[in-house]
Amino acid sequence: MTEPVTTRISVRGCSIALMRGGAGRPLLFLHGGGGAGWPPFMTDLAARHDVLAPEHPGFGASDTPDWLDNIADLARFYLDLIDQLDLHHVDLVGHSLGGWIAAELAARNTRRLGSLTLIGSAGIHVPGVPQVDTFLVNDEQLIRSMFDSPKLIETMLAQAKRPELEDVILKNRTTTAKLVWQPRGYDPHLAKWLHRIDVPTHLIWGANDRIYPKEYASAFQRLIPGSSVTLIPDSGHVPQVEQRAAFVAALEGFLAAKRAAA
Repeated sequence: MTEPVTTRISVRGCSIALMRGGAGRPLLFLHGGGGAGWPPFMTDLAARHDVLAPEHPGFGASDTPDWLDNIADLARFYLDLIDQLDLHHVDLVGHSLGGWIAAELAARNTRRLGSLTLIGSAGIHVPGVPQVDTFLVNDEQLIRSMFDSPKLIETMLAQAKRPELEDVILKNRTTTAKLVWQPRGYDPHLAKWLHRIDVPTHLIWGANDRIYPKEYASAFQRLIPGSSVTLIPDSGHVPQVEQRAAFVAALEGFLAAKRAAA
């Protein structure tokens, strides 16, 4: 079954929403600051993997625990979740803020990981590279900054105006601000520990990403030993949505090559 079942799971007293679908080796997807969901690319991945898509503490329908102060807290929370579910050989995938969480997690402990994939990831700072500050633009400007395709931008602008999403969007932005406000979008200590990541790592980036430009992919590649990069043409910050087929091909190709080399 490639469509997800949504449940709740409590990890050390924090209850979160968890979407899960598919079969195979576990693939844990950590969402960005915009929040969780099950876009079509996840259905593609669920054809070959047991896809788990949790909603972070502090986001959407999940609890907002008192202990949530920074990204490292979320990394430790997901280490606990992986232990609690007794997952092994996890293919960990994170987008943007979720990529930062994934990198923090992997720098701490890869015992239960099979691989790491970062997509347009936050977490480090590359001096001199112009970026869009997502807290200094309005909602429309934010969406226009995230995507490359004018047609997709108009679709996303229409979806963002749905009144039933207003409370969730506000909660997600409030938590994101708490986690990444200062320093803006990075941990000054993360870069010096990325060398500890000892599982195959792939970096997938939109070639026209304006939030975390492609220079960030190159910087992560220099910091994570043996990592590789795929740049997705005609894509902004969310290649898994904007160029679904190219993204899935890049991720599945990496995972297949990893299995062949094992």
